[in-house]
Amino acid sequence: MLGKTTTTAPLLASVLAAGVAMPALADKASGTLNVAFTKELENVDSYFNSSREGVVLQRAIWDGLIYRDPETNEYVGNLATDWEWIDDTTLEFKLREGVTFHNGEAFNADDVVYTVNFVAKEESGVKTQRNVNWMESAEKIDEYTVRINLKDKFPAAIEFLSGPVSMYPDEYYAEAGPSGMGLKPVGTGPYKAVEVTPGQHFVLEANENYHDSPKGQPEIEKIDIRTIPDVNTQMAELFSGSLDLIWQVPADQANKLATMDQFTVANESTMRVGYLQMDAAGRSGENPFTNKLVREAVNYAINRQELVDALLQGASKVVYTPCFPSQFGCNQDVTEYEYDPEKAEELLAEAGYPDGFTVDFYAYRDRQYAEAITSYLNAVGIQTNFNMLQYSALRELNMKGEVPISFQTWGSYSINDASAMVSQFFKHGSLDSTRDDQVLEWLNTADSSTDPDERVEYYTKALQRITEEAYWAPMFTYNTNYVFKDEVSYTPTPDEVLRFVDMSWN
Repeated sequence: MLGKTTTTAPLLASVLAAGVAMPALADKASGTLNVAFTKELENVDSYFNSSREGVVLQRAIWDGLIYRDPETNEYVGNLATDWEWIDDTTLEFKLREGVTFHNGEAFNADDVVYTVNFVAKEESGVKTQRNVNWMESAEKIDEYTVRINLKDKFPAAIEFLSGPVSMYPDEYYAEAGPSGMGLKPVGTGPYKAVEVTPGQHFVLEANENYHDSPKGQPEIEKIDIRTIPDVNTQMAELFSGSLDLIWQVPADQANKLATMDQFTVANESTMRVGYLQMDAAGRSGENPFTNKLVREAVNYAINRQELVDALLQGASKVVYTPCFPSQFGCNQDVTEYEYDPEKAEELLAEAGYPDGFTVDFYAYRDRQYAEAITSYLNAVGIQTNFNMLQYSALRELNMKGEVPISFQTWGSYSINDASAMVSQFFKHGSLDSTRDDQVLEWLNTADSSTDPDERVEYYTKALQRITEEAYWAPMFTYNTNYVFKDEVSYTPTPDEVLRFVDMSWN
């Protein structure tokens, strides 16, 4: 059983015990905001990474054709001024004139055509194919008019075009490619990348020529981001004044920091879902999770509410769906597995494992959460060999089908449509550990229908089957704790995107 943790990190405990009021001056005089990333971001090219840090930099450095207001969810033009559906599979855009990329290239239809035609090709190797594989091609009508042709009906196209689909400069990208763009990013966004050390250090400067974008104009002149994997080290630098903002701070530490006058602690919900993925398809070889009874046992073994109350706290909630509740089509009328360890043990015995079994267990983040989950599994007889990997390494193993069970999370690129999660993982792609043909058929219908009611109907069918078969063990939604100096003004949004353009000095 888990109890609410009151343990204070050693660094923070010593500061509190000593009553030290260390200097907490942000680097306001130089105009530089110092920020920490926890995970290593090896490639800044937004099409060739799938981490949250990559999403943050994508929204700062690049723009899309459309912008969705994170508060109202209203779609407005960004690099496009307006758009219309020519037919069910053709979108026409009128582009904003007078926009320039950070390297001085003028933005026009050629950039849209090049970007779309490159990323839409599977052989280009975009990391998250789901973000782009619904597009067939783009064609230039005139210098500031372009059409995007879809492979099939895809009513979520506007939502995707407001999120992960950014526009790149055709001349530069043709020469630099993903590796060059990863080292010297060039976009039209509110911030320019002036220094990139992959996995370690990123420096952004305000784009003084930023167009009249709904994102707004950048107020902070410079953003200095360093990768600091250890949260205690981040807090030490926050106290010493060498960091001004940290995020994804564990609840117990955030609660302690909130008692100190020099910091603002903001807690906000996110679209991120934590889940256990099990190899129901047997891609990793013969394993217990090909048996539905075992998968059900895993679901019954976990006390989701206790995890939320003791560890996540804040705005987190228990979920039983492989999607985020606010996403269109994420119906909640699904099979729910309440905490019942005795039932889990009975199911394991019925499946032929009366004494349990041992299995390799993988995770890439939130070690405390992952270890708590394994303690529930161990308690019913599922012994785990715990493996903590970098995100990129675990993703590659998953793509190869070599992972029997893993604790993972997905933030859907902050796309408010069920297709951004359930269709990402259950349509026979490289990350699909179930390979259920019936689910695939229903999701294909839901993804392509232009009738909202039909989309809901078929997403519901798919979600109900996924949960009835216990393919995954969805557990909880995440919340994020943001801690920043009082000299910094920032209001986080529910989509877990750090928006530097929304930050200013007090």
